[in-house]
Amino acid sequence: MEIIDYYVKSAPNVQNTLDIFQGEWASKLPGDLSLLNAGQSGLFDDGRITWAVEQLGEIKGKNILELGPLEAGHTYMLEKLGAASITAVEASTRAYLKCLIVKEVVGLRNAHFLCGDCVEYLRLNPGKFDTCFASGILYHMTNPAELIGLIAKVSDRVFIWTHYYDENIIRSTPYLSPRFAEKTAAEYQGFKHMLYRQEYGEYKGEVKAAGFCGGSSRFSNWMSREDIISCLTYFGLTDIRINFDQPHTPHGPCFAVVAMRR
Repeated sequence: MEIIDYYVKSAPNVQNTLDIFQGEWASKLPGDLSLLNAGQSGLFDDGRITWAVEQLGEIKGKNILELGPLEAGHTYMLEKLGAASITAVEASTRAYLKCLIVKEVVGLRNAHFLCGDCVEYLRLNPGKFDTCFASGILYHMTNPAELIGLIAKVSDRVFIWTHYYDENIIRSTPYLSPRFAEKTAAEYQGFKHMLYRQEYGEYKGEVKAAGFCGGSSRFSNWMSREDIISCLTYFGLTDIRINFDQPHTPHGPCFAVVAMRR
């Protein structure tokens, strides 16, 4: 394609904006915008976020840190629930730009999107936040225990949704079993745990797809459900509440957890 092929020749409209990333959207937009061609996932009306806020307490007027906003669906929900500010850190440049599109399209006013790696951001000691939301990101980390430890430094209230490793389920699932080749014993700041290396599906072209939603490396390390809970507790987030525990999904076992410092 020539650069002139990227110009739009119709009158301005929202679909033109969404079509900049045509075929890459994961989320269905909210309200009347749901009639437009985007994705299908209900991330702008997500029961996991509703439940998390019920457990965490009111977030109206609070300063929120969001890691991995993807397409700003949860960001949208948090602003609608009254968050005073939302700092959202996204490493994928394409996802970051989609967040900016959503910010314009739905009129987000209290959200600020940062393009960069969330672990590096947290290592810079960005200060304290009232609550941290980290949905769909932990299982994309190469050192997930470090992410938990860093989150625990900046917030006393955390929501995490993640996949986790279960030997019996993973090995009996043909789609998942080839992705996990090895396990290693690991330690982070005294917390001992097991890591299960997950290879992204390069053999299927997964990491070459424009809509790829994985991590920044060609592999990640998953933790077991038990180690995730133990890690949160180890770093002081001892009030643990669990929901949406789904051992059998096409992409692996997953659960939602709210963890708070007592």
